Amino acid sequence: MSEQQVGHDIGWAIREMRDYSSKVTRPTWIPGTFVVFQKAYPQGIPINKNTADATGIPEGTVCKFLPYLMIYIPSAQSFRPFSALTEDLLALDWVKA
Repeated sequence: MSEQQVGHDIGWAIREMRDYSSKVTRPTWIPGTFVVFQKAYPQGIPINKNTADATGIPEGTVCKFLPYLMIYIPSAQSFRPFSALTEDLLALDWVKA
């Protein structure tokens, strides 16, 4: 590891989230921000009103969900899907949150 590298690459971060249910972050992010792996619902779950309204599928319909990454935004106290930027994909500073 070089002197400037304080953590790991994105592959490490994904394995930590997927295989060990770890929260990961980058030191350049706002403190309290982290990414997690949301497991799939291969058998499906009933969709809620928000999903029903967005998709036009009746509320309560059982739908399957694939796994995805979520990022926690502390200023909003909320989660959203995480779409990595190129700088996130190439970063070598991923650490456990």
